[in-house]
Amino acid sequence: MHVVVAGGGIVGTAASYYLARRGIDVTVCEKSHVGAGSTGAGGGIRSQFSTPVNVELSRHSMEVWADFDEEFGVDVRERTNGYLFLARTDESADQLRRDVSLQREHGFPNEFLDPAEAAAHCPGLDASRYVGASYSPRDRFVSPTIALNALADASEAAGSTFEIGTEITDVLLEGTGPDRSVCGVETGDGRIECDYVVDAAGPWAGRILDMVSLRLPIEPRLRYQLLVRPGDAYEPDLPLTMDVDTGSVFYPEDDEVMIASAPQEQMPRVDPGHTNADPSTEWTIDVLEGLGEMADFFTDETRVQREISGVYAQTPDGNPILDEPLPGFVVAAGFSGHGFMHAPATGQLVAEMVDEGSPSLVDISSLSADRFADRSPDAERSFI
Repeated sequence: MHVVVAGGGIVGTAASYYLARRGIDVTVCEKSHVGAGSTGAGGGIRSQFSTPVNVELSRHSMEVWADFDEEFGVDVRERTNGYLFLARTDESADQLRRDVSLQREHGFPNEFLDPAEAAAHCPGLDASRYVGASYSPRDRFVSPTIALNALADASEAAGSTFEIGTEITDVLLEGTGPDRSVCGVETGDGRIECDYVVDAAGPWAGRILDMVSLRLPIEPRLRYQLLVRPGDAYEPDLPLTMDVDTGSVFYPEDDEVMIASAPQEQMPRVDPGHTNADPSTEWTIDVLEGLGEMADFFTDETRVQREISGVYAQTPDGNPILDEPLPGFVVAAGFSGHGFMHAPATGQLVAEMVDEGSPSLVDISSLSADRFADRSPDAERSFI
């Protein structure tokens, strides 16, 4: 069996690793370089989700992340700071209670906190604005670049071939109508015969879908963050802290600067290869004002060091598509900002789908390709 993986980001690389470990012949086609898409941003790994499937993807992925250094022989610079979600309204607090209950059912030691307890985890927080919070002590950050390169090296050692600078220009099918199935791909360097294609192309996933005439709602959407220098000192081990009612969020990069963001009225659809657009001045001011409401170290002396733009492969419900919508064509895309953290579980699921015919690690029936046409999707509420 031969599998071609479209995309050399964290999801495609994880899929190639777990496929190759099963003795399957794998070729990864990456038109630019490993990690050229969304993988290099962030590095957050969390359990605070509101749907069972995402909590389970986190659980199985975090089993890998917990032993990643040992398994792959690298130091991914793990920082287990935790995540802290804050609620201003009773309605939001009730939702966080339900989310924590779900997360605890799946084995996470997460807690619902009162405002004073939340402030103990985030010194400087203005606890008077909040009525409750949820805290996940095991959530963490790692270096996405180190992790991705380690996975790529391990995948090659297991037998995968990475074709860097090779763009897939067409997916070849045999048969007609419902009997269509994958038989190969065309690239700028020639034809590759294969039994499966895995669309793990992230923001470019829609282009691969077009090659097999599938219309699925995965769109490249522009997302902004700011690198800020707070006006006053803060604890460098603060958790990622998010106001779930306003969407304002921050987390420390070190003891001098933080990453911060807030909701955008629009996440414009973009060409994922051309994303050098700066956020508006109005949005930047909104972010800084939102931060100032949250914690006292965001004073009038807080300064923006630089703007950061990236692309989410976004779906309408904020959940990925993990499915085989036609024989030999597997979609593993549309993670809406959660692809890095869920890549280990996703790679294992893709390997099961290809090698065993169906996934078993996690029940991913709610992530099917046809869910948008057949029913109202179970939207993920915990979106950063």
